[in-house]
Amino acid sequence: MLNNQENLFKPGMFVSAQIEGVKNKNKEVLTIPSSAILWTGKRSVVYIKSNPEQPIFQMQEVVLGNQIGDEYEVLEGLFSGNEIVTNGTFTVDAAAQLQGKKSMMNTNSSNVRTGHEGHLGIDNIESKEEDVKSNMNERIVVSDKFKKQLLIVFNDYIDLKDALVKEAPKATSDNAARLLNNLSKVDMKLLSDNNAHKHWMSLQKEINSSANSISKTSVIKIQRDHFKHLSSHLINAIQLFGVNERVFVEFCPMADNNKGAYWLSKEEKVINPYFGESMLTCGEVKQIIE
Repeated sequence: MLNNQENLFKPGMFVSAQIEGVKNKNKEVLTIPSSAILWTGKRSVVYIKSNPEQPIFQMQEVVLGNQIGDEYEVLEGLFSGNEIVTNGTFTVDAAAQLQGKKSMMNTNSSNVRTGHEGHLGIDNIESKEEDVKSNMNERIVVSDKFKKQLLIVFNDYIDLKDALVKEAPKATSDNAARLLNNLSKVDMKLLSDNNAHKHWMSLQKEINSSANSISKTSVIKIQRDHFKHLSSHLINAIQLFGVNERVFVEFCPMADNNKGAYWLSKEEKVINPYFGESMLTCGEVKQIIE
């Protein structure tokens, strides 16, 4: 991937370059769809089926090679014949978080089990990715009143995201302040289940911290840095609780100094909040939360 940390290269520019690909020493080239991969900082991980007889999945770090269309070569971490999650990877990761297992947010523990209905999006790595829109299959049941309060927070997030797209730091800061205000109004007493209460307390703390940091700066680069964390935790909240609306999880591989970053959207069309006009359509839909 092109190193563009100082944003010197812009869409439409012409350059002369010598490209050296990642060399695969193995004769057999193993590829997986990009939808199977979660990027966590410098690491790339997938969820592998650890028991062929049961729907049990384990987070597995992989070393990726060259990108070929919508697929990546796998240099290390998988073997031909392994089964991995190719659609709804976020869903399985959220289920792992829900059960306190190893996940993007929790590096401890190991396996995550889903019910038989949790086979959604499982495919052999040698076969082609199917067009599947995944629903959350490990969701905490909460009242519609709680979901409506969470939806208000989500709508504030969307306004904040749109302000970043327009590169308007003042509006971004104001929307973050409004999000904080409405976040404080989410009634935790509506969560009678101890498990739901525990997870919301943890997520609410992280969402509050990120939004507060955004509200206190007018430097858009810093706002975008905190927006990455805000998005991550709000994605988890909506996966776990739902807001009774269709929500798109989108990803830009060039954000955060080419480490990649996610965000939420109400529409399938990609409008990138990490770069604005310079790379407005850079990214892809990674999951649809219903």
